[in-house]
Amino acid sequence: MLVIIGYVVVVGSVLGGFMLHGGKLAALFQPFELLIIAGAAIGAFVVSNNSKVLKAVLGALPSCFKGSKYTKTRYLSLMGLLFDILTKIRKEGMMAIEGDVEEPDKSPLFQKYPDLASDHHLLEFMTDYLRIMVSGNMNPHEIEALMDQELDTHHAEGHAPAHAVQQVADGLPAFGIVAAVMGVVNVMGSVGEPPAILGGKIGAALVGTFVGILLAYGFVGPLATLLGQKLEEATKELQCVKVTLLASLQGYAPSLAIEFGRKVLFSTERPSFLELEGHVKPKRA
Repeated sequence: MLVIIGYVVVVGSVLGGFMLHGGKLAALFQPFELLIIAGAAIGAFVVSNNSKVLKAVLGALPSCFKGSKYTKTRYLSLMGLLFDILTKIRKEGMMAIEGDVEEPDKSPLFQKYPDLASDHHLLEFMTDYLRIMVSGNMNPHEIEALMDQELDTHHAEGHAPAHAVQQVADGLPAFGIVAAVMGVVNVMGSVGEPPAILGGKIGAALVGTFVGILLAYGFVGPLATLLGQKLEEATKELQCVKVTLLASLQGYAPSLAIEFGRKVLFSTERPSFLELEGHVKPKRA
């Protein structure tokens, strides 16, 4: 919703200012200029990215038009799930969660939190390291190093769509200039026509530069920035899981381990100590 509102503000401000200055909207309607700019940008985008990145971009763009799922409520559920798992380990031993880890879709622990259980990437990250913990063959430092490597890979993969979209934004002003030059070439071939016709063609050529810059900085560039922000949110959730599990491996009680995880969250979504305490207190009882 915020993206749509932002686009409306951009278009309203630019076109509104143009009209208040005495401009006519019909002069900005130059479909052939738009064809040159958009077609060249899309073609360059396809050439510069492999199929994996193209699919990732197409999959990521719809998320820009949705609100963030990483809310305080979700983090309370995440830490509630981690608290339940770590409490079971503390009471019944590490092997007690083997069945939950191997078949999370049938586990009462995971199914208590359907929103988390339906997130394949989060579930895989959590169960993989719980499985390693059950095996008991790695110390906390080795697990932490492995987690860091996976998070680096996750960040690199997640950054690819944002980088690809930013490249399109960076190229749009140049393609606008290409469209403008093509328009000037057209004008040069029309020398001798009445001034009114030449003026219209010159205006059409200048529209190419305008459209390229507007699309770059008003539409496509902000999407790349937003994709980067969503990646940071997704990474932060995995960091919360990482810190919590490592704290448990180092011998901290479940209530203190999830406090470690709480502290790494962004302050805007981080539950307070009392909110987290109130959320897990009934479970502890």
